[in-house]
Amino acid sequence: HVQLVESGGDSVQAGGSLGLSCTSSKFAFDMFELNWYRQTPGNSCDLVATTSSDGRTYYADAVKGRFTIPRDNAKNAVYLQMNNLKTDDTAVYYCAAGVGMYCADYGRYLGQGTQVTVS
Repeated sequence: HVQLVESGGDSVQAGGSLGLSCTSSKFAFDMFELNWYRQTPGNSCDLVATTSSDGRTYYADAVKGRFTIPRDNAKNAVYLQMNNLKTDDTAVYYCAAGVGMYCADYGRYLGQGTQVTVS
């Protein structure tokens, strides 16, 4: 069974902002690297941002300066704050816990995804 649940996907206009959330009632986030991926139809599932257990972050070049990935271990949550959205940001966004290269690497530690549409 999927261990993570994403929420917050919506349709927004270009230039707008949106925040995604990811939580789990199945395991504690605090020792995990947490990631956001995104995928468009017919394309690969690409890493967007990562936050390590010690708070280090990584951002894909396409989102650097526009997205942030705060985590709140007390709430067992990780977020993706997206600002200055572009039409190219339209995708299904997935939350993943652990270390991997591809979405398929995460198994049940990959959420079911939430749709973000920018027009």
